[in-house]
Amino acid sequence: MIHIKDHKSAYLFDPWGHLGPKRRKLMNTSWAGLFREKILCQLPVEKLIPFFSFGFGRPTKELYTLLGVLILQQMHDLFDTETVEQLAFNLQWHYALDILNPCDTDTYMCAKTLWSVRKIVTEHKLEQVLFEKVVDVLAKDFSVDTRTQRLDSVHIRSNMRHLGRIGIFARSIHKFLINLKRQHKDLFASLSEALLERYLSKKALSAFSLVKPTEAAKTLSQVSTDLYTLCQHFKDEPRVTGMSSYHLLLRVLEEQCTINTSDSAQADEEPRTVSVKPPKEIPSDSLQNPSDPDATYDGHKGQGYQVQVMETYTRQKDEKTLNLITHVAVEQAHQSDANALIPALQSTHDRGCAPCEVLADSLYGSDENCSQAKEMGVEVVSPTMGAPYKSCKALSDFEFSEEGKVIRCPQGYAPIKYKIKNGRHRVGFDSITCSNCPLVSECPVKPGKKYYYLRFDEKSLRIALRRAQENSEDFIDRYRFRAGVEATMSEYDARTGVKHLRVRGLKAVRFCAVLKAIGINIHRATAVRRAIHVLMGAKEAAHSAYFVVHLYTFNTMCYFKERFRSGIREFLDIFTNSRYKQVFEFKMAA
Repeated sequence: MIHIKDHKSAYLFDPWGHLGPKRRKLMNTSWAGLFREKILCQLPVEKLIPFFSFGFGRPTKELYTLLGVLILQQMHDLFDTETVEQLAFNLQWHYALDILNPCDTDTYMCAKTLWSVRKIVTEHKLEQVLFEKVVDVLAKDFSVDTRTQRLDSVHIRSNMRHLGRIGIFARSIHKFLINLKRQHKDLFASLSEALLERYLSKKALSAFSLVKPTEAAKTLSQVSTDLYTLCQHFKDEPRVTGMSSYHLLLRVLEEQCTINTSDSAQADEEPRTVSVKPPKEIPSDSLQNPSDPDATYDGHKGQGYQVQVMETYTRQKDEKTLNLITHVAVEQAHQSDANALIPALQSTHDRGCAPCEVLADSLYGSDENCSQAKEMGVEVVSPTMGAPYKSCKALSDFEFSEEGKVIRCPQGYAPIKYKIKNGRHRVGFDSITCSNCPLVSECPVKPGKKYYYLRFDEKSLRIALRRAQENSEDFIDRYRFRAGVEATMSEYDARTGVKHLRVRGLKAVRFCAVLKAIGINIHRATAVRRAIHVLMGAKEAAHSAYFVVHLYTFNTMCYFKERFRSGIREFLDIFTNSRYKQVFEFKMAA
């Protein structure tokens, strides 16, 4: 049965009045107050309803609480046991999740329930729905300006051990033998004792990790031969070929080895030997660890995954402005950053938070990406890939008009002939002038029949114009804000531990990384909300002080005014005295 609580209706009486004004203020200005007020009631619990029954089984845990706990666990980087304890005893969690009844039904959740709902969210990619919903709520509530954004990637690792090539072979064989022993003992018994002793003894795997460098080649040849032998031994056994661990053996064999046939062997005979491929021939998406088949290799950062992160930014430093992460995408480590820009722009465009300007590294700013982004109404501010030789002149050293035509060469000479055909430019310069130019050996202008010609296409022109613009003060002033995304990556890891996750597999890694990004947005929104409250409190204090000063001034004026009136009354009383009145009348008559 489905249990859902209505968190949108207000309470007739304040259920949290027992906290007191000071603790209540701390609670409201913390992340718990923001989560309870803005996020909890907007969680997409309708996505969980199809996985439960309305009329069968015992009641579920409250669905808003289920999704909220998943976010808070990744936000605070907690184990499952720690999450259960926080839900049971932490008053901040109760306030954030709007839990009023401290009974076990509302405040206790077993680890199995947490694991089950996490599996549902992971298998159906609901973490992206959660992320988009929270981003939309925060962007609307804090009036986030999404016109300027910046994009970068961060390398992360799953809970797997770093293995060399020998370790990959040994772990794959060990995993296969363990599964074979559990599922098919009769087939396991058909293997040789020497093979089983090498990979299943107590010190087998540790022995492979202690191989001396001088013996590495011999050991690598041994484990590759054993792996090939196992693949050939069970290739016609249907019960084995369907095992996932057997498929890992085949994958390692294909990626790491070359199967050789002797010269004397016939075409229909089977290969007899296997050799290990050179490291340069191994693809970057090869198996890095049998415990995490989805992890791949990046030549610069190593094994694991990468997360593409795009966030908003402002050029003025203002604590009341929220820098919001608008896009998160988890990829395998071998994926190029050049393929991440357009999906990020499309994702934000579909949700109504697309940028008009994006700051990114040179890998994102390829000519193809810039052209596609321009069609989407987005300007990509990024350095061009590569750089011209310093000892030679490049197309960017020429002077161009607003229409993209060459006006002058680096020496200041104008062309005497210009032709454009099928997007290709052919610019002719005077032969005598170019032949006597001191830069003729470094210039891209080459001699022809009548002129010295400069030839280039539209792509080369666009790159040249971009390269020439990189030296301008406007580009430098705009691009300097890209460095701020590095601080976001540091915060992403320091607050949530995203670079070293406790899970394996692309689905689980994606779930954790996306929900941790939600946590960063909540932390940032809390800081902005607190700064706004402090500013509002300062204004109220200033208004109070202004009122007090004016009240004091008014009281002072009233005091002196009253003293003046008293003096007038005393004077009139004295004047009306008969004696002084007679003296006054006598002097007036005189």
